[in-house]
Amino acid sequence: QVQLVESGGGLVQAGGSLRLSCTASGSIFSNLAMGWYRQAPGKQRELVAAITSGGSTNYADSVKGRVTISRDNAKNTAYLQMNSLKPEDTAVYYCNARKRLIGGLELDYWGQGTQVTVSS
Repeated sequence: QVQLVESGGGLVQAGGSLRLSCTASGSIFSNLAMGWYRQAPGKQRELVAAITSGGSTNYADSVKGRVTISRDNAKNTAYLQMNSLKPEDTAVYYCNARKRLIGGLELDYWGQGTQVTVSS
């Protein structure tokens, strides 16, 4: 079982920055793929950014160039640095950890979510 605790959300003006943190416990962090998803009211949850256990990253087109995902395996923590925030970035942001088991089965774990609100 993997437990995820997020922090760093809040209210920011358009053009501002926020850094979200997600600290994991209950598993070997360096073996986990980590991701950040978001869900705006009335919309489906969508991937924002992901980072593999090896450090490879991918981003949603809507955030490329404005967002950076990173991880610190020594601190069991993944980060999402968001710059040049726009009102359309307003959503609940969820941390995801993906654990691959022997045989290829993957298990997903989710944090409780943190609200990001960008005012215009």
